[in-house]
Amino acid sequence: MRCRSAVSAMLVVVGSIVTGVSGAHAQEPEPVAAVLDRIVSIGGSRAEVTAIDGRQVTVRIRSAAMGREVSVKVQRPADTTVARPSLYLVNGAGGGEDTATWEQNTDVVDFLAGKDVNVVMPIGGAWSYYTDWREPDPMLGVNKWRTFFLDELPALVDTMFATTGKNAIAANSMTATSVLQLAIAKPGLFRSVAAYSGCAQISDPVGKQFVDVVVATGGGDASNMYGPPGDPAWVANDPVVNAEGLRGTKLYVSNGNGLPGEFDKPGDSHLVTWGPVGLANQIVIGGVIEATTRWCTVNLQNRLEELDIPATFDLSTQGTHSWGYWQKAFKNSWPLLAEGMEIHA
Repeated sequence: MRCRSAVSAMLVVVGSIVTGVSGAHAQEPEPVAAVLDRIVSIGGSRAEVTAIDGRQVTVRIRSAAMGREVSVKVQRPADTTVARPSLYLVNGAGGGEDTATWEQNTDVVDFLAGKDVNVVMPIGGAWSYYTDWREPDPMLGVNKWRTFFLDELPALVDTMFATTGKNAIAANSMTATSVLQLAIAKPGLFRSVAAYSGCAQISDPVGKQFVDVVVATGGGDASNMYGPPGDPAWVANDPVVNAEGLRGTKLYVSNGNGLPGEFDKPGDSHLVTWGPVGLANQIVIGGVIEATTRWCTVNLQNRLEELDIPATFDLSTQGTHSWGYWQKAFKNSWPLLAEGMEIHA
């Protein structure tokens, strides 16, 4: 009951604040600029390069599953004379539609600029958990993000650019749940997965309440996602319950304990909002959220140990739900992500 009360307090605070051919290589490697205005269509989904900024390419994808356009940034490796693997770097609850992104709050994208990898960064799907919803939502619309991530996006990326078809995926906060779900839904598509500060256990009362309020923060109704409480879809989509599906995937999972740590200090460069208010929000709100996700993460760890499924867990003794810790966790997880993509870290 103590944990349930802590979660309830956290939720009040939070409320205030391709069916395709993934792995196919359709063309020889080429300079980044050569892909400008290229158009690729697969199974009713369509992708078009619309802009280039240095090594970053913006791709507009018309998703057949959702009937909407999705913008995707792709950072190309410095050397495109040979095929490269792809890392899908997924933003949190805001879906990259706000300023809470890896690119704006960390140096991870710059870090990856020195690696032999395509960095794929989708924009959209805020508060959706990047899953397939059973019903359209009055606020969040039609959400078939699982179909997009598994069947549409990789096939289009692999066809548009020269790739090896060896993929990894990493995400923080809300979408740390999503990447585990995606790995279970299509084993082998993502050879390595990194999840930072997520709540994987979504079907028990505490986990479901967490999901409900995250979705409601964006104005959505989670009953349109997996149905009302007790609907079998909640259990069917719970990564802890279905952890057997993670066998064979290289896993890195991290979480702090909610107590202030090295990045919870005045003037820290990772503060989303500067000044005393920003720091207080990070310590109080971020602390409660991180303590809750740690509970979920420990349950995932116990479940994987029970099933004898190897995984790397970093349960730091301190740290809040914030970017400084996710930047550090990403770099700690990079060797595992690189191993899955079969490249040097």
